[in-house]
Amino acid sequence: MATSSITKNFVVSGEKQVEIFANAIEESYQESLRTAKDTSSVKYRELKDDDELNIFMKKWKEVHG
Repeated sequence: MATSSITKNFVVSGEKQVEIFANAIEESYQESLRTAKDTSSVKYRELKDDDELNIFMKKWKEVHG
């Protein structure tokens, strides 16, 4: 979770809750270090005409309702 997504103030109180929160932040940071930073590995498909776009959107709607 990106820290920029935190848009509301919240209170963490109690030793156990503080520990849980700190662990979650640390785990998120460690995961970000393991995530590949190479954007060239992002897969995409270029849709070149209206027919391709319509087929793609039809399939997307079937999957996502």
